[in-house]
Amino acid sequence: MARAHHHAACRKELLRTLIEEVTLHVDRDEAAAHLVLRWKGDATSRLTVALPRSRPATVRTNEDTLALLRRLAPHYPDAVIAGILNRQGRRTAYGHRFDANRVGNLRRHWKIPVCTAKPPAAGGDIVTVRQVAAALGVAPSTLHRHINGLIQGEQITPGAPWRIRLTAELKARFLATPGDGFEPIRDAVETLGLSRQSLLQRIKRGELDAVHIVRGQRKGLWINKSQSHPLRTHFMNQGAL
Repeated sequence: MARAHHHAACRKELLRTLIEEVTLHVDRDEAAAHLVLRWKGDATSRLTVALPRSRPATVRTNEDTLALLRRLAPHYPDAVIAGILNRQGRRTAYGHRFDANRVGNLRRHWKIPVCTAKPPAAGGDIVTVRQVAAALGVAPSTLHRHINGLIQGEQITPGAPWRIRLTAELKARFLATPGDGFEPIRDAVETLGLSRQSLLQRIKRGELDAVHIVRGQRKGLWINKSQSHPLRTHFMNQGAL
């Protein structure tokens, strides 16, 4: 044993005198280690060594990310889920950004079912902004401006697409003609002496009733002017005007 140990030590010492530099690059995706040996005199040798395919049990996707994936998978395809996870700054077990393929692999490994296509939603169902826009005949950007104002929206998690409950009440706010007591927001600005932004904030807080007309010369945001005078008196008393 002593003689074998001596020979091994001699070989190592000999290599140290012959090798100038060793560069090592580990590729986890290929499960291989790539070595470049630069010998004295600048000659180089390249060597690839296969790594064990089995990964340590401690290297695994964050449990919180897995729990979120289980929540998102019934609602969104893998590509959308990848975008959500990336917007939240989440990464794979090896620090990579998510893409559709990585999400799919993770789903299959943990036996999480894929999102299945659903039929067009009926009234009252929770649907996407695009589906609501098609039902109401407005641009998705218009709906985004009124989320949690005229429209109550929700997200499964921050960064996920907005979802909206398409109710008869919501349809009435966009498809109905303005009734008595309503005036365009440009007139309400003058009536109340407030900025458009202030009026929009009060609509969001439920202090003003409003509808959004989508057709004809009347289209745009209309506000119930019967609420104007009490509000004006309130703001005057508070010194807001």
